[in-house]
Amino acid sequence: MECEGGADWNQVRVLPDTCVELFLNYTSTPVAVIGQEVYKGSIACFRLSRPVDVQMRKGSGCMAICFHPGMAYPFFRIPMHLFKDATVNFFDLWNGTTSELEDKLASIPGDEVRSAVVQDFLLSQLKTDKQDLQVAYCLNKAQVTRGSITVGKLAEETGLSQRQLSRRFHQSIGLSPKEYLGACRFNASLRYFSQYPGISLTEIAHLSGYYDQAHFIRDFKVYTGHSPGEVLAANHILC
Repeated sequence: MECEGGADWNQVRVLPDTCVELFLNYTSTPVAVIGQEVYKGSIACFRLSRPVDVQMRKGSGCMAICFHPGMAYPFFRIPMHLFKDATVNFFDLWNGTTSELEDKLASIPGDEVRSAVVQDFLLSQLKTDKQDLQVAYCLNKAQVTRGSITVGKLAEETGLSQRQLSRRFHQSIGLSPKEYLGACRFNASLRYFSQYPGISLTEIAHLSGYYDQAHFIRDFKVYTGHSPGEVLAANHILC
């Protein structure tokens, strides 16, 4: 991905989706300004439960890799809750090994070859290909039910106590089961906004599994900093 256009900086607000994203820099231009900090090199963004304001400078270029919930942990083997809603320098995760990777990406002219190089690097960092099947079951259940299933029900169906389930979630996802379910419900509402632009907020809230419109609006402000109407009208918010 490359930042182009007339403005020197492009600013956007990116909403939480419980994913972890890597941005591997292959130019001499800083990757982004996030909050008040300038990130000159590659970064990892743990955008789990809060929005992130990002400014990208014209001329910057990077490879973006998105890990779905639970998929980053096998590569890092660091408890994900330690990075909740944080942006960290890529070097800090893999002990400086990315400097050589950045140099290699900068010397490659095309994205297809860059993608192959990044894939080889990530595979070399993969610590295990074993997945926590009970957490994976919960993630699937959360998606299918749009976050409306209870933590107690998930614990019952996996044979774990709620405390054990919470520990597993914090380790591999970075959120508690309750936090993850809330994020799923919010993201389901965003999809409904996209699919059914003409229906009311009350209907969106109902389809998304919210108890009432007040809870729906409250969650929207938590996850976006704005009301639903403001999000829909804004050009700088990426849903």
